[in-house]
Amino acid sequence: MGYLLVALFIILLVIGVPIAFVIGIVALLGMMTIPDIPEVIIPMKMVNGLDSFVLLAVPLFILAANLMNSGKISEKMIDLALAIVGPLKGGLAQANVLVSMMFAGVSGAAQADTAGTGKVLIPSMIKNGYDRETATGVTAASSTIGVVIPPSIPMIIFAGVANASVGTLFLGGIIPGILIGLGMMIFIYFLSVKKGYPTFKRVHLKEIAKKFLDTFPALLTIIIIIGGIMTGIFTATESAAIASVYALLIGMFYYKTLKIKDLPKIIFDTLSLSALSLFALATASALGELLSYYQLASLAQEFFTENISVKWVFLLLIIGFFLVVGTFMDAIPAMILFVPIVLPASEAFGIDPVHLGLIVVITLAVGLATPPYGLCLLIASKIAGLSIERSFVAVIPYLLIIIAVLLLITFFPGLVFIIPDMMAGGAE
Repeated sequence: MGYLLVALFIILLVIGVPIAFVIGIVALLGMMTIPDIPEVIIPMKMVNGLDSFVLLAVPLFILAANLMNSGKISEKMIDLALAIVGPLKGGLAQANVLVSMMFAGVSGAAQADTAGTGKVLIPSMIKNGYDRETATGVTAASSTIGVVIPPSIPMIIFAGVANASVGTLFLGGIIPGILIGLGMMIFIYFLSVKKGYPTFKRVHLKEIAKKFLDTFPALLTIIIIIGGIMTGIFTATESAAIASVYALLIGMFYYKTLKIKDLPKIIFDTLSLSALSLFALATASALGELLSYYQLASLAQEFFTENISVKWVFLLLIIGFFLVVGTFMDAIPAMILFVPIVLPASEAFGIDPVHLGLIVVITLAVGLATPPYGLCLLIASKIAGLSIERSFVAVIPYLLIIIAVLLLITFFPGLVFIIPDMMAGGAE
């Protein structure tokens, strides 16, 4: 029966059934084969799977990102990024990466970054002489930094599943996120030299300072979120609510680019995007119940401990596994389903949950820019008017940079804990 369910899972995916429905169908049929367990357990587990205070952060962070985009705040970040890195080779592409790093600090959703900044930067890059492949590849790949630099919705989900510290995960993601961004910018520099991409006129330091002050209220969001969580003033969910209210206030009253008439569409878009993730999470919770009935976590732990004696090999297997999973499944249901399975084995190898969390989150971030699921790649390619096949070829060099940083933090976990340790030391 297990083999049949796996075969059904693959077949449904291949014929194009949405992943949330695939998970739900397999969970329902699997439960129907178990004697003395009523099918009503499926909707019960779906409801229970969403009955979590932490999960409120998902729609709230998406709302904050949509408010930033609709209020044209992301465009102010683009202006600042251009002023800083515009004079470099490939200045517009460099700014694309830098603004993704800044936007990551105010939103936990990579897709919102792709949609918001991509609508501005992709047409602008094409207009300034960049080919569509470069514009698409840079935008899709740099957007994935949004789930690495805090705040991060996948980190919140992982913390809930693995009982890890959200604050420590957030702090641990800062250095890997910066390394990914710098790696992409270095690659863009050499690519721009080769292809002759244009640079922008050097901006006077006084003008940069002016643009920074204009953008500072938006950038202050990350200080409010991280500072509030680390000092215990509010939880991750409360920080998401505060970020949303703050984005609304500065958009309406400081920048005055957000109007009341814009709110219905913003709320509708937020609910639509949130529903996609949360419904998949609900069905994943139901399938998780089926997997626990078959004691898959215990079987996985037994397999790993009996056949693998080196934790680095175990971590490489985890990376390979989640790379495959991330190509056809969103990060949230992927973690709900599979983190409980690999977590016991990870603990047996003495791997810190925060270290494992960063590895899983960054690995699944690669899936955001790989077909068939990759939402960031789909959004960027649609904006650029480029086929998925050509878009994927363009994004490969940037994905290799992400994987290189991933391997770096895998073999040198101290990189993850530099900032958390500094904060802990400062607190003491």
